[in-house]
Amino acid sequence: MAQATQMNVPEINTPITVEHDKKKRQFNIRLNGSHDRAVLLYEYVGKKTVDLQHTEVPDAYRGRGIAKHLAKAAMDFVVEEDLKAHLTCWYIQKYVKENPQPQYLEHIHPM
Repeated sequence: MAQATQMNVPEINTPITVEHDKKKRQFNIRLNGSHDRAVLLYEYVGKKTVDLQHTEVPDAYRGRGIAKHLAKAAMDFVVEEDLKAHLTCWYIQKYVKENPQPQYLEHIHPM
């Protein structure tokens, strides 16, 4: 008889808050006040152009919509600062495709 394996999957009991660290050029979410963080990294590739490069969520927290909060915060930042964005990160590309807001689309720089 097969035994069920219990995985220690952390719960997310606090509201998700995205922090923007402009010096490190990243958006991050602290997960349950622990050392675990979800992060979205970007770089300026011109005076008014950013490259949204990479989104990462720890394995134990994947599949819970956490990256969506990072993507929204990054795209809102691009719009608010009137920047153009290169979407290097596949997840950001997916997010914009699934949320084709006109304000997002007009700020995407063609690759």
